[in-house]
Amino acid sequence: MLFTVAVIAFGAAMVAVHPLLALVVNVVVVAGVAPTVWQWRAVPVWRWVIYGALVGVVAGWVALLFGAR
Repeated sequence: MLFTVAVIAFGAAMVAVHPLLALVVNVVVVAGVAPTVWQWRAVPVWRWVIYGALVGVVAGWVALLFGAR
């Protein structure tokens, strides 16, 4: 839920400036965080946090896609 709200809030603010800005920033952030998240998925406790973050980010992207003006 935290990641969904964060992606929607930041994405909506960037879409208000320019939709391409929101797309580029989201791609850069995911590319930057992906290596760390990929390593954390093997740690038993962090694995569930990572799966939740993945679902939250995807849900946020879907919400931005259908809610973008």
